Amino acid sequence: MELKWLEDFLSLAETRSFSRSAEDRNITQSAFSRRIRALEVWLGTELLDRSTFPITLTVDGRQFRETAEETVRLLTLSRSQFRSRQEGSKLPVLAVTALHALCLTFLPGWLTEIRRKVGPVTSRVLPENFHTCIQALVEGGYDFLLTFHHPNISVPLDPERFAFLTVGRDSLVAVAARPERRSWQAGDERVPLLHYSRGSFLGLLAAIAQAREGAPSTYLGHTNEGSMAEALKFMALDGHGVAWLPRSLVADEIAEGTLMVIAPEMPMDIRLYRSADRSRPFVDRVWSAARAASG
Repeated sequence: MELKWLEDFLSLAETRSFSRSAEDRNITQSAFSRRIRALEVWLGTELLDRSTFPITLTVDGRQFRETAEETVRLLTLSRSQFRSRQEGSKLPVLAVTALHALCLTFLPGWLTEIRRKVGPVTSRVLPENFHTCIQALVEGGYDFLLTFHHPNISVPLDPERFAFLTVGRDSLVAVAARPERRSWQAGDERVPLLHYSRGSFLGLLAAIAQAREGAPSTYLGHTNEGSMAEALKFMALDGHGVAWLPRSLVADEIAEGTLMVIAPEMPMDIRLYRSADRSRPFVDRVWSAARAASG
């Protein structure tokens, strides 16, 4: 059971339209439908009469709507109380959700710069995949989102509600272990590719980079279902194949010679997003400091 399933159901009970609720919840209609179905499976009953248009709630659906409303209300109240307590403490809390790789490379230095400009803060960080980070920002649990960005991949955030700053630069680089550690031979026509899970953000970026001129000819050698770049890094170090990774994540290994760059790099930005719905003086100060640092 997830809180967002209840919020999805309540939205659908209000709009009686999968497409409208999916748009309101800022996810695709297919993903929204899967979450509603997952809620029904968890409960063991049908909540919707899908044979009508617009859809209607079943008897169980009408009964459960009251439970869902009360549950969301109580959980939201508790969260608000805890956050008020945190914000009333001596140090303000900076809540950031970020891609795993950025939590390891960019975020520590960025937090240092923010503290230098705005003073002491305590931070709360959620390292996650791209889609979960987006959802965390949209649902209002976090002040900021840090993510990579490339113009060929759209970010599913309404620019009227979610402003962004470009706060850094990185590049995606194809790396492989030294020749003596590789599981393939120098004369092989194709080499194994270490890939991210289907639909992952870095996986989409890697597919763009792999299609560029100068990329090696590959076949799928390994898929990391967790979509964590650092896991592919260690697979590459052990000689299992070629991996497209953020340069910041492998800069030391490239400098040491334990990983070798074998294709032209693909530049990408690092963006900081914030929600217009989650504004308070401290968040505004951090945003101003981030803008100044990036300028």
